Amino acid sequence: MKNFMDENFLLQTETAQKLYHEHAAKMPIIDYHCHLIPQMVADDYQFKSLTEIWLGGDHYKWRAMRTNGVDERFCTGKDTTDWEKFEKWAETVPYTFRNPLYHWTHLELKTAFGIDKILNPKTAREIYDECNEKLKQPEYSARGMMRRYNVEAVCTTDDPVDSLEYHIKTRESGFEIKMLPTWRPDKAMAVEVPADFRTYVEKLAEVSGVAISTFDDMIAALRKRHDFFAAQGCKLSDHGIEEFYAEDYTDAEIKAIFNKVYGGAELTKEEILKFKSAMLIAFGEMDWEKGWTQQFHYGAIRNNNSKMFKLLGPDTGFDSIGEFTTAKAMAKFLDRLNSAGKLTKTILYNLNPCANEVIATMLGNFQDGTIAGKIQFGSGWWFLDQKDGMEKQMNALSVLGLLSRFVGMLTDSRSFLSYPRHEYFRRTLCNLVGRDVENGEIPVAEMERVNQMIEDISYYNAKKFFQF
Repeated sequence: MKNFMDENFLLQTETAQKLYHEHAAKMPIIDYHCHLIPQMVADDYQFKSLTEIWLGGDHYKWRAMRTNGVDERFCTGKDTTDWEKFEKWAETVPYTFRNPLYHWTHLELKTAFGIDKILNPKTAREIYDECNEKLKQPEYSARGMMRRYNVEAVCTTDDPVDSLEYHIKTRESGFEIKMLPTWRPDKAMAVEVPADFRTYVEKLAEVSGVAISTFDDMIAALRKRHDFFAAQGCKLSDHGIEEFYAEDYTDAEIKAIFNKVYGGAELTKEEILKFKSAMLIAFGEMDWEKGWTQQFHYGAIRNNNSKMFKLLGPDTGFDSIGEFTTAKAMAKFLDRLNSAGKLTKTILYNLNPCANEVIATMLGNFQDGTIAGKIQFGSGWWFLDQKDGMEKQMNALSVLGLLSRFVGMLTDSRSFLSYPRHEYFRRTLCNLVGRDVENGEIPVAEMERVNQMIEDISYYNAKKFFQF
């Protein structure tokens, strides 16, 4: 019987162990998509408690706690103490066997705090106090955590109206780790609620200095902000969409739809889909002009629990995997940009694992030989960023594309303790490839190439692809 989470955790063969310890583990981290709060990096934030850094905003843990019968006040409540919240989490942990939370919890305790103890109600107070003492030390600040995990660059997620003041402050402070913005313009195409859209457009006008009264004005304002993001080192965009939009439309129709929604009138479903389709193309063209990479995270049904949405707002643990028949629309969208000679580097992330092979085969339609792996299958995300989900994503990519050209893992997290997800991914990758070598499916004579492949997927592919 193997020991729990020893140095060869998840590494089932000798080859896997060598690949990880001698190659993957040494590589720096490029976290090209995350939701860190830039101000925390700029201010080198010092966390007040383990609860703040670990449970604050972590809807993965909140979902598990609710499922375990924990009252909401211990998840998001304002009338419970940090210790009380942590105690309820510690009570939940022994019930999370086979959930990735069990592995992540202990990997984070081990790598961040040097704690090998198992978290349960008996050890909770001891672990809580030890971590809180360490969090008072300078090396456990926001920047300290990034240094601890050998992070080279992070890309945050930012709205076009954001000032990026904290990115600028961080860069000017001389911090050696790059923190770059990512363009996330979802609100610029959210026309479902006219009043909200109008408020957003007015804010866009204010920050861009462009008076907006027409659709062309809005695009001009967005272009100005796009230029500003580029000047601050931005190299990626990201779009959180339910499904791909690729309706047929005319310029005249889009201008009329803008006038209608900006004037406060509700749009029909057809008008909403046409507007979103036009905006995705406009954004794609902007990204192509600058050589950016566009990312698409699609397939989530968000805010399913309307009662809790009214109480707590979004991103609090009430989202799920959606079922969308989106392959044709995805192909049509990519083809439109490609036919115009304006398809930039692209990463496609699906949330429903039933679409793994759909995505893996879509990539090959638009690879054009100009850039290795120009169209990428994004790593398993959200509900799929665990061992089973990552293995299925990599298997589909291996069978139907080139795993060797994969740009690898990202945290997609708000937490400064999520960097071990890169280790979890690298161990899973090394285990997959190591098993093939030991099974005689990859020749031992090619080990030099195999070693390079592991280092590339862990680090070099992303560095070259994003030109960091």
